[in-house]
Amino acid sequence: MAKSLVIVESPAKAKTIGKFLGKNYKVKASVGHVRDLPKSKLGIDIENDFEPRYITIRGKGPVLKELKKEAKNVEKIYLATDPDREGEAISWHLAHILGLDESENFRIEFNEITKNAIKNAIKKPRKIDKDLVDAQQARRILDRLVGYKISPLLWRKVRKGLSAGRVQSVATKLICKREREIENFKPEEYWSLNVQLKKDKNKFEASFYGELNNGKEKKIKLKDKQSVDKIIKQIKKSEFIVDEVKKGTKKRNPYPPYTTSNLQQDANKRLGFSTKKTMMIAQQLYEGIDIKGEGTVGLITYIRTDSVRISKEAMKNVNDFIVESYGEEYSSGGRQFKKGKKDVQDAHEAIRPTSVLRHPEKIKDSLKKDQYKLYKLIWERFVASQMSPALYETLSLKTKAGNTIFKASGSKLAFDGFMKVYTIKNKEKDINIPNLSKGETVKLINTEPKQHFTQPPSRYTEASLVKTLEELGIGRPSTYAPTISTIINRGYVIIENKSLKPTELGFVVTDLLSEHFKDIISEEFTAYMESKLDEVETGDMEWKTIIRDFYDKFKVTLETAENNISKVELKEEETDVKCEKCGRNMVIKHGRYGKFLACPGYPECKNTKPLIKEIGVKCPECGGDIVERRSKKGRKFYGCSNYPKCKFVSWYKPINEKCPECGSLLVEKSNKKGKTIMCMNKECGFKKQKKE
Repeated sequence: MAKSLVIVESPAKAKTIGKFLGKNYKVKASVGHVRDLPKSKLGIDIENDFEPRYITIRGKGPVLKELKKEAKNVEKIYLATDPDREGEAISWHLAHILGLDESENFRIEFNEITKNAIKNAIKKPRKIDKDLVDAQQARRILDRLVGYKISPLLWRKVRKGLSAGRVQSVATKLICKREREIENFKPEEYWSLNVQLKKDKNKFEASFYGELNNGKEKKIKLKDKQSVDKIIKQIKKSEFIVDEVKKGTKKRNPYPPYTTSNLQQDANKRLGFSTKKTMMIAQQLYEGIDIKGEGTVGLITYIRTDSVRISKEAMKNVNDFIVESYGEEYSSGGRQFKKGKKDVQDAHEAIRPTSVLRHPEKIKDSLKKDQYKLYKLIWERFVASQMSPALYETLSLKTKAGNTIFKASGSKLAFDGFMKVYTIKNKEKDINIPNLSKGETVKLINTEPKQHFTQPPSRYTEASLVKTLEELGIGRPSTYAPTISTIINRGYVIIENKSLKPTELGFVVTDLLSEHFKDIISEEFTAYMESKLDEVETGDMEWKTIIRDFYDKFKVTLETAENNISKVELKEEETDVKCEKCGRNMVIKHGRYGKFLACPGYPECKNTKPLIKEIGVKCPECGGDIVERRSKKGRKFYGCSNYPKCKFVSWYKPINEKCPECGSLLVEKSNKKGKTIMCMNKECGFKKQKKE
């Protein structure tokens, strides 16, 4: 019979750990949280100094019954939940339910799920960290007070099913604010002027920089064609003389290993993963994968962290690997990155492979496709972080034509360093400048003036929103993914061309909250509250003090809002589409994922249907009309109007052009560089850049 019981959150984690510990240990899972505030009511005794009223989560009865039964038959109990606030809180609740004495050492933690890490953790049990628990309680109660007090107000004044939250409402506000900046943006004209120059047979390009003013360089922006024409007229009469040649070297250092937010951002940009998908796959890699010839093992360290630190052992192992695999010149000899911000909680390491020797290609056959992609990204970033900088040879050139200045620059990779493993695009042009000396003349071959217009700011992507939230100090590693999922699920935001676009509902709720709950969705106030939660975690503040200070002001704001908010009617637009059930003209309503058609005769007639938007292209499979639709998650796609008879579907917008190579339908794909026209036939591969 087992002498010790180890309790973790997930069955997958239990399975992995169970293989590392012998027959003297039984490993069981709590399957997440076991106690929480009730869903049906506030669950906080405000009059009794905000005392929380926890209940057993519905469905957890059988789990707890089994844990209690197992606990009676062992000599020791170890609580091995995740090493963060949530994990500490789960252990605290389990200790309460199992009747454990909190003065005893039964809490163990580890940063990775490997045999050595688990065995070492068992040797060093500790007491429950009540400061960590209190930080989690404070966050939970703050979020419950905001959600349960404001959300019913939104139900009465706007629509049922809506919600407000400290972080989700700020995130929605940021997205709405950006959309208004885009809508109100007025493009301004500007010009660039490049010249083609020649020395002997060698041609190169230089760009207009400015003019000499009393012997000093002055950078000039070209605002109109007249300014450009004036310069062209001037330089055609002048001789181009080389005024300065600078040769040098430039060092490019590697990025640090991943934090949670960096991983979410990079996986979104490089792999196209949503934050939710990234965290789901990272969790699988952390909890354990069955590797051929090795068994089940955790492949990466703990995934919720804002630290870039790595252990001395990991640093030595990776540098040994780099020397052996790539040569001594590629090793940094050991590099420890500094914390990015003073509020970073440095308890955990950065996200890294548990063993650098598990090269992605070696274990590829044991991983699913997306697991492999994410593991490869983490492995490459970690290895690169300990490699030598990349070195570039640089060359810059300044020429004068009269009093005008033109400049050219470029670089050439001299030593790839960390870029041997982790590729980064070089923003500078490759060197294509002939060997020139000061005072030499070069010949003007051609002028290339080009008109431009300033562009509005881009919509947030999941990656850029996470980056902004982190920079503002809003939320923590564990909150970014659920926040984005929530605002999409609530219908405040939709995903369009991989960007986050607010719905009318998102605007209505944000405007209402901005007017009546200014502090709640203030970026500064939300960041301030996060810093106070961090103070609770470090033991510098008592958790109920935060709640009291917050609630005193919040209560007054809530009462004022209740009296002052008028009912908001979302606009309904009548259409000429007849309801096939009752004959009325259907109206356009606003739902979670945008607009849809509904019968105005509700509740007598409950007919609804999608608002179909034709794009003027015929279906290549049946000749029907291709229409714009929305997925369950609000993502735009294109399908046939004859669905379900015709199953044609595309994530990219079809256009009225046939592929010149295979005759299939062409589609339009948008990205940061513009729009790409590509063939729908995957075997064809035809692609071209769309001319604007």
